[in-house]
Amino acid sequence: MNNVLITGACINTGVAIVEKFASEGRNVVFTGRKLESVKEAEARYRAQFPDVQILGYTIDSLLDERTVNEAAVEALFADLDAKGIFIETLVCNAADQGLGITVFENPLTDFQRVLNTNIVWNYCLSEHAARRMKDNGGGNIVFVNSNTAYRAIPNRIAYSASKGGQLGMMRAMALDLGKYGIRVNAVLPGMIRTDRWEKNPDFYANVPSRYTPIGDVAEGADIADAVWYFAAHARNTTGAELTVDGGNTIQLYPIVPENG
Repeated sequence: MNNVLITGACINTGVAIVEKFASEGRNVVFTGRKLESVKEAEARYRAQFPDVQILGYTIDSLLDERTVNEAAVEALFADLDAKGIFIETLVCNAADQGLGITVFENPLTDFQRVLNTNIVWNYCLSEHAARRMKDNGGGNIVFVNSNTAYRAIPNRIAYSASKGGQLGMMRAMALDLGKYGIRVNAVLPGMIRTDRWEKNPDFYANVPSRYTPIGDVAEGADIADAVWYFAAHARNTTGAELTVDGGNTIQLYPIVPENG
């Protein structure tokens, strides 16, 4: 049975991705930042999907703003090796959202923290996974990116920069790893109905990006379906992007209905 490693899988979109892969019969290894959250999620997933193996790990992406926690990544994969678990699919979902970082007001280390998490840490994870994929005949890596890699939003310079850089990294990795049978692709969500939507109803009732050409925004399951496509069906696809944003990226500006 194939194994998938999904980062940031205790809340929101990460949960939907776990549920998609587990429902398709894949064994799931997942990570989270807080021990309590990982244990709770592990118990919930095991009860929900008794026919597959579920294994959770607590891992921090950084030691500090400037330093990626490479030792934690090494320990994670060493433990998987010891358990005989080969990760065929890596889903890099965890991210630093870069919230509250305003130009002229925040220290440089806040910018570094976002880029180190969303680019350098994900490279570290991908490199360790790809080493094993190379030795086992191939595999695939899927980045959960963002349409803000192309369309900037206010006060999110670090986040947009990190997502743009991640796409460049994705394409370069796809080129270098293709010879080993490793595919590398990215899903670009727009707005997603997460717990932030529920906690800030007044803001999300009027935010422009909710007005998509198809009149709806994504659920976590929509993102999970796109990730699953790359992992399970896109045999001859690498270095590609799949945007899941209701068409937001194609419009010059949102068309807000007269009744709001």
